[in-house]
Amino acid sequence: MTGRVLIVTGTGTAVGKTIVTAALAVGAVSRGESVTVVKPVQTGAADGDCDVAEIHRLTGVETHEYTRLDDPLAPDTAARRAGIVIPPSATYADRIGAVAGSHDLVLVEGAGGLLVRLDTDGGTVLDLADALRAQSVDLSFVVVAGAGLGTLNHTELTVGALRARGFEPLGLIIGAWPAEPGLAERCNRDDLPRVTGVRLLGVVPEGAGALNRADFIRQGAAYFTV
Repeated sequence: MTGRVLIVTGTGTAVGKTIVTAALAVGAVSRGESVTVVKPVQTGAADGDCDVAEIHRLTGVETHEYTRLDDPLAPDTAARRAGIVIPPSATYADRIGAVAGSHDLVLVEGAGGLLVRLDTDGGTVLDLADALRAQSVDLSFVVVAGAGLGTLNHTELTVGALRARGFEPLGLIIGAWPAEPGLAERCNRDDLPRVTGVRLLGVVPEGAGALNRADFIRQGAAYFTV
């Protein structure tokens, strides 16, 4: 068995990738799929931030973290400051491909936006995806976007970068939908699929990450289907 790999990338930092990844995981589990989550590089570890721990808290699914860096910076910057060499993207791709051999779905959460450097050689999420594609992995992307002003530009740029490398996004997800959306948020929800040509799979309610596991599993499986 070789499962599919779904890369969760964002239009920038703090758009909700971790909670979206968790919701995708519980949705897949509810469909009877075996799921694992991979975080190739975690930064900000000195502050106690750990995305895979949050995902496990919310979902209970198996998680993997390959490289951890203390400073809350781009991975290559944090690594240079610490005097650490981050393995090249191809090495991460090999490990993810191996994990895909024993799961129906591997969710890979990127760091920051699509072009953030994940390794010391300057490799990005796109380079990681290229290396996975070279292995003939069943690979797709979802793009997590913000709800407010600026999201149209950021999302179009992200989708354009994916298409330039031959990747058509599976869909868009708004990572934190406010309880009382304003005019910009309401318009953006309609405009995001219109300007990008990519379907909107759904939204995650703001504050979903504060739920306990039972409530998140019950609610998260219904946020969207991929």
